[in-house]
Amino acid sequence: MSSQMSSTADSAAAKPPKKNRRGFLLRLLGVIVLLAFIGWLLWYFLDGRWYESTDDAYVGGNVVQITPQIPGTVVSIGADDGDLVKQGDMLVKLDQADADVALAEAKANLANTVRKVRGLYSSVNGAQAIVAARKVAVQKAQSDYNRRVALAKSGAISTEELAHVRDELTSAQSALITAQQQYQTNKVLVDDTVVASHPDVQAAAAKFRAAYLDDVRTTLVAPVTGYVAMRSVQVGQRVQPGAPLMAVVPLHGVWIDANFKETQLTHMRIGQPVEIESDVYGGAVTYKGKVQSLGVGTGSAFSLLPAQNATGNWIKIVQRIPVRVVFTDPAQLDKHPLRIGMSLNVDVNLHNQDGPMLSQQAPTKPAFSTDVYEKQLAKADAQIAQIIHANMAGAGK
Repeated sequence: MSSQMSSTADSAAAKPPKKNRRGFLLRLLGVIVLLAFIGWLLWYFLDGRWYESTDDAYVGGNVVQITPQIPGTVVSIGADDGDLVKQGDMLVKLDQADADVALAEAKANLANTVRKVRGLYSSVNGAQAIVAARKVAVQKAQSDYNRRVALAKSGAISTEELAHVRDELTSAQSALITAQQQYQTNKVLVDDTVVASHPDVQAAAAKFRAAYLDDVRTTLVAPVTGYVAMRSVQVGQRVQPGAPLMAVVPLHGVWIDANFKETQLTHMRIGQPVEIESDVYGGAVTYKGKVQSLGVGTGSAFSLLPAQNATGNWIKIVQRIPVRVVFTDPAQLDKHPLRIGMSLNVDVNLHNQDGPMLSQQAPTKPAFSTDVYEKQLAKADAQIAQIIHANMAGAGK
């Protein structure tokens, strides 16, 4: 029995020991972690450190307020929240009865003024004819007087008759002076003008233009193409100039306000490319953009109540600077539209640092504009020209 046990012990001692599998796995894990760390360091120093990202970014855009320019009562509303409207479409209609009356009165006043000014030109022509007649009368009286003087010297006529001829000459000369003064008075009123450029006509035209614009402004139109938002106006409401009735938001022209920490702006420049992801679409859609401008102050600096740090318990807080990012491919916004205020993730590529940190030149064109109101004034001028022409029939000027 003892020999059997000893042989079993000898065979067990003769077998090689099992390898430590746990130690091998730990060493393998350590190698993987070390390689991953080395790979991360290589990525960071070669590429990763040239990007700055933030999720504190939001969609911004123009919110065009629709406000009346004249008081009135709302009789019709042409669009509601979310509706697409084109530039020039009717949004709100005000009662225009009073405006129509004022426009008709201004039209009649302009026509009457044109006719009165035409009368001034006729008066000038008449006064000029009177001056010519008075000159002829003076010449005749002067000839009669000269002839009577020669006859008086020879005794052919009496001194009394010569005195009468002298009085007639004096009277003719006085009448000529009066006619010349009247001619100059009438000529001053129309000198260097035509009917259309006469001051009285211009004043009447200005009143007509104001009345026409008031009449046109009873219809509030969309200044730009966009989507209606914040409608608060109701039919029957009495509105005053400047009261916000609704807004039009052109979503095709939105931008991004990305708030970066001040420590992230060291290598950020205008014109650098940007990749954008929105929370609504996730990683399925990546927008392309570029840095348009870097803010000139922190958000707290421009707040209504700026922070006061001159206290004993002051704690330094890293500030954020707003960076304006614009989309470089408008077609992406057509396919995947964004809304004002949406949250975004912004990633700025810092490799190219040729651009400036601040804008170096003033804008050469308006950032945003509309020509809707210029068209209204052009139509008023066309009607003024038509009224003047209609009341100039048969006039010499």
